Amino acid sequence: MGFRVRRLEPGDDRSRFRSGNVELDRFFGRYAGQNQFRHHIGTTYVAVDESGLIAGFATVTASELVPSTLPRPRRKGPPYPLPVLRLARLAVDRRAKSTGVGTLLLGSVLALARQMAIDVGCVGVVVDAKEEAVPFYEKLGFERLSVDAGQLGERPEPVPMFLELARIPRST
Repeated sequence: MGFRVRRLEPGDDRSRFRSGNVELDRFFGRYAGQNQFRHHIGTTYVAVDESGLIAGFATVTASELVPSTLPRPRRKGPPYPLPVLRLARLAVDRRAKSTGVGTLLLGSVLALARQMAIDVGCVGVVVDAKEEAVPFYEKLGFERLSVDAGQLGERPEPVPMFLELARIPRST
């Protein structure tokens, strides 16, 4: 089964998407469109099959990274916040698990970061990974960032991770 990645469109049917994560499904169904089309605070990309059924999504936004949060060997360059592409959300529908959709979406995000570097500046990609996703991101070269402050109370703490632009494969 082949998939292609494109931007979310206002008429896309998001009601049948089920990743198995209630928070991700709620975001995609209720807020992804608002954030993209009304508030302009993020863009969601979808992987669709030949019939147009959404198999996965990734939401990105422009962000910044404070250099002091980087692992020591990577703390080079200017001391002020650096532009990054933030991978805010990534999910695959249960029916499309183990089909490569997640890898396809992440490859598209990494390609966006490369293009962002050319167009407006970007030093890499940041993701707040769920604990169970950390090994996936580590295999791709993402490194853990130190956390300066902030707690989410009862919610599980995400693991902030970073992949610098120089480590993003050119084939993406």
